[in-house]
Amino acid sequence: MGAKKIGVLTGGGDCPGLNAVIRGVVRKGVQEYGYDFVGFRDGWRGPVEGDAVPLDIPAVRGILPRGGTILGSSRTNPFKVEHGVRRIKENLAKHEVDSLIAIGGEDTLGVAARLTDEFGVPVVGVPKTIDNDLSATDYTFGFDTAVGIATEAIDRLHTTAESHMRVLVVEVMGRHAGWIALHSGLAGGANVILIPEQRFDVDQVCAWVASRFKASYAPIVVVAEGAMPRDGEMVLKDGTQDSFGHVRLSGVGEWLAKEIEGRTGKEARTTVLGHVQRGGTPSAFDRWLATRFGLHAIDAVRDGDFGKMVALRGTDIVRVPIAEATAKLKTVDPALYAEVGVFFG
Repeated sequence: MGAKKIGVLTGGGDCPGLNAVIRGVVRKGVQEYGYDFVGFRDGWRGPVEGDAVPLDIPAVRGILPRGGTILGSSRTNPFKVEHGVRRIKENLAKHEVDSLIAIGGEDTLGVAARLTDEFGVPVVGVPKTIDNDLSATDYTFGFDTAVGIATEAIDRLHTTAESHMRVLVVEVMGRHAGWIALHSGLAGGANVILIPEQRFDVDQVCAWVASRFKASYAPIVVVAEGAMPRDGEMVLKDGTQDSFGHVRLSGVGEWLAKEIEGRTGKEARTTVLGHVQRGGTPSAFDRWLATRFGLHAIDAVRDGDFGKMVALRGTDIVRVPIAEATAKLKTVDPALYAEVGVFFG
């Protein structure tokens, strides 16, 4: 029997720090445990289709500061693919892979939990989402970088807003959780922050905007893509869904700018940050957290502790059942949102 061979994949939306996890897993796995590694391409599509590449120390050299993922990513759901689970098992056997490390958010990890619990495929999970909405971990890597990018954008928009005395609406990512909007809005000195957890009153938003103009300042409104007006629905880009049933969001910023302009008579413009928040080099914190997640994930494989996800609790990395981690989203507490309300208007 040769050395243990571990498969690694990155699923869902890309984000800064994925490469740091891959590097941490491979470096420790090879150097300390003598494992071999194979990388599966494009999330769960890789093991479903048997699309794999060798992963060794030279392959992960120099990738720490790189954004995105060297393995590629996708939103493939093996449970929506014909004979998906059977094909995964066959391809793991074909590549002589003993177990998998799946790096992803609630969808990727939801698949991992089912594969382990229902089908006996040994998987360890690593949490990744710029939305920071996985309940079992204090932070996910990618979030800190996304907040930094959004904050820098808000800083820049202040000066152009002041020059023209217009309202600038900044739409940031956040489907069901407003963590990016809350953190970047507070750090960037926004005058209004709107999040999915709290439906907003357009008249109240306009009142805050008007009070800002009275003080001779131009307002910045930060809105999460999943935020909804009190008397309305979520604004969708179109009606299409991915294989996990998610619709494409985006458009609430443009809608809100038109409402503000129509009701206040003040010129309003929208900036949608979109995928800019996902890209680029990871922050120091995200490199640190992602690397530690990788080191602890390979320890979980060595211990045979499958069906678990590594998580940050305080400053410690712990293991929690993947099923528990994906059972409910971590959303912004109303009391925390109320704290920042002092800066509105």
